[in-house]
Amino acid sequence: MMEYKNLRIIPITFKAACAFVKEKHRHNKAPQGHKFSIGITCDDILAGVAMIGRPISRHFDNGFTCEVTRTCTDGSKNANSMLYGAAWKAARAMGYTRIITYTQHDESGISLHAAGWKKVKEINGYNDWQRSDRVLKDEQKNMPVLSGVVRILWEITCN
Repeated sequence: MMEYKNLRIIPITFKAACAFVKEKHRHNKAPQGHKFSIGITCDDILAGVAMIGRPISRHFDNGFTCEVTRTCTDGSKNANSMLYGAAWKAARAMGYTRIITYTQHDESGISLHAAGWKKVKEINGYNDWQRSDRVLKDEQKNMPVLSGVVRILWEITCN
């Protein structure tokens, strides 16, 4: 794990953010699209990215809510918290009044908490945007697994 002392938020293209996620993320691929992405660097070395898009759940897609669909860092201290804070600041500047994201149940959410986000609720293993009868393939073992990962919904709002 690299530890940077001078982290700096930068704009980043969708293509560059996807490449970083592909290389570094431990369990997810890059999303298929975004509204905007944010990078974090130190001395011109990319240390992390946040990708922000429309809410995955149609119930939250009201035009004033966006979602952090992916964050990924190289493990640099405070990078993830800075990305979540920058995502909210940028979203607010664009007129959004709410931003959401999800963590897996076994993730602490410490970066979100540090950036001022609040836990909203736990989502059962068959979340709103996947059908409960869907079976996914474990790419490494080529064995079917259920898509039911328990997630925690987080948010930050203007209110």
